[in-house]
Amino acid sequence: MNSNKRTIEKINVLILGSGGREHAIAWKIAQSSLLGKLFIAPGNAGTKDIGCNVDISVIDFDKIKSFILSESITLLVVGPEEPLVKGIHDFFRADHQFNELLIIGPDSKGAALEGSKDFAKRFMKRHGIPTAAYETFNARQFEQGIAFLKTMNPPYVLKADGLAAGKGVVICSSFDEAAAELEGMLIDKRFGSASEYVVIEEFLDGIELSAFALSDGDNYIILPEAKDYKRVGEGDTGLNTGGMGSISPVPFADKEFIRKVEEQVFMPTIKGLKAEGIHYCGFIFAGLMNVKGSPMVIEYNVRLGDPETEVVLPRIKSDFLEILLAAATGRLRDIKTVIDPRTAACIMLVSGGYPGSYKKGMPVVVDLPVEHSLIFHAGTTTDPISDNVLTSGGRVIAVVSQGDTINEATQVSYNNISRIHFDGMYYRRDIGMDLMQSGI
Repeated sequence: MNSNKRTIEKINVLILGSGGREHAIAWKIAQSSLLGKLFIAPGNAGTKDIGCNVDISVIDFDKIKSFILSESITLLVVGPEEPLVKGIHDFFRADHQFNELLIIGPDSKGAALEGSKDFAKRFMKRHGIPTAAYETFNARQFEQGIAFLKTMNPPYVLKADGLAAGKGVVICSSFDEAAAELEGMLIDKRFGSASEYVVIEEFLDGIELSAFALSDGDNYIILPEAKDYKRVGEGDTGLNTGGMGSISPVPFADKEFIRKVEEQVFMPTIKGLKAEGIHYCGFIFAGLMNVKGSPMVIEYNVRLGDPETEVVLPRIKSDFLEILLAAATGRLRDIKTVIDPRTAACIMLVSGGYPGSYKKGMPVVVDLPVEHSLIFHAGTTTDPISDNVLTSGGRVIAVVSQGDTINEATQVSYNNISRIHFDGMYYRRDIGMDLMQSGI
């Protein structure tokens, strides 16, 4: 070995995904001195400016395999849940050519925490993790499901067991509405195979919070928490979306509350996975409800959230690629993360009509320079002829800013939104306002 070689050999990284989460991950990884080449598959109009976009679907495992071989990829970072639930980790681990490939994202057994609501609930019950009371039913058990609803008080929470593109959770205010929804899910197969089984659970009254950890299978680190805003309308009204904005840190999540989250949620989750023979390397996202000062788990995700990632990563001052490499090689116990105490605020700019029907292909114009804000693309593409940026999804652009207070951070984002234009553009004007008004 050359004794003068002081630095680690730079590595090539492939990120799977095309949303704001993946743009934020790419932006953060691109800052690392450890990075060689950065690829994003399929990426978006924003990621192409910091890495190389690759026109490959996140579930085309064979094409991903060929690309990893051709570009000597060392680290694969799986952004969305679908390839994880469909077993991309297992796919590569079954091929000896990829023994040295490092993967951030669990195997299909671990991914069942998100892929099956029923599995997640049973897992929590087995390991004493606080969650709402529940029962699970299939079509043959429809009448039993109706009988269970009659034992409960409104509102009622119904969840399609499988992945339903974020639309499989319904909160019903009356018994009649809940009974009709259960019939629609189980009998009419409203969500296809995703609602072959339906979880009915008690409604938890509290304030939601997204908590994140990164595990190497044995050790873990806690990442900054966030609060996201799901409803499309101001005042948390209207239909659920993939997320209209987010705030980090969350004022009520003080050291004592985060201690409870670690001891009551993340520690038993990691221990439970190990006890069940699941080697889990990747992110664990616990969707929580703060019920009178105690965390209750609403759901697990097996990847970073969106739009939470857009406010979590800007607060991590440490080398994010170094953290990911430590996780992928079982060395998280050696990692100390440095977190920016300032507030980060994300405002999502969405297409008119979202989350219902909306137009695509609308030109996106950003009047540069945009100062003091980060612009993460979520649903954009590049016109192959003109090279113009066009809308390609419901959530189009995330505007992220930091400040000493929630008000300061959100105001910077709102000021810079005036520099971004596309036909039908809509955004909520009250992100973070509930936290400021309540004083929590």
